[in-house]
Amino acid sequence: MLVFVDNEHVNAYAKPWGEKIMAARVRIKYRLEDLIGDQCLIVRYNQVTPALLQQLEAKAVFISGSSANPDEYDPAEQAGLHRAITSKQWPVFGFCGGFEVLTEAFGAPLAPIGQLAEGEADPAPDFAPGMKKEFGYQPIKISKSHPLLASLGDAPIMRQAHSWEAKAIPAEFENYGETAVSPHQIFIHNTHPIIGTQFHPEYYTDEHPAGRVLIQNFCRMAGLIR
Repeated sequence: MLVFVDNEHVNAYAKPWGEKIMAARVRIKYRLEDLIGDQCLIVRYNQVTPALLQQLEAKAVFISGSSANPDEYDPAEQAGLHRAITSKQWPVFGFCGGFEVLTEAFGAPLAPIGQLAEGEADPAPDFAPGMKKEFGYQPIKISKSHPLLASLGDAPIMRQAHSWEAKAIPAEFENYGETAVSPHQIFIHNTHPIIGTQFHPEYYTDEHPAGRVLIQNFCRMAGLIR
């Protein structure tokens, strides 16, 4: 059993785009099942605890992105998920907002990238208007090698959609990717199969397949596939 943590804020599903978010979660659930060949259960972030993951006999945990900013969450509702992550009992892959969950769980700071300068073009005016951001399919500069990054090349194309960033890398992790906008794009735990990406590898396409390669590399390292 795989667990896909729905990291969307509890209020988001009441908003006009709520149904699209849920459809996206189901799409990623099916993608993970197809890649790994095992069932995948979607669990809301505020329901995850170590005990639940043990009960489900979870083999790995994937954490979704979110349309909410990190400071909108009640820490008490994230406590169980944080305990599960930091116990290091399970392989974990955090996508975008999931990367931000990992950042906070392991004690590093998050903050907005910053405000756009006067006259600076906004690449996505409907997304975090007035803020610096990364949006759309863009290259990630790989800064050093790691088995999880095999076959990605020096600048794989990944989907971006974020206006917050990790201001530092958590202890026990190293950073392996960067962009001109945000310097912390991929962090990997030094001793456990735990990875976070500020981008969205799960939204790979036929034109931009690198995200699929990265997820498969993680699954091999975690012993989920050969």
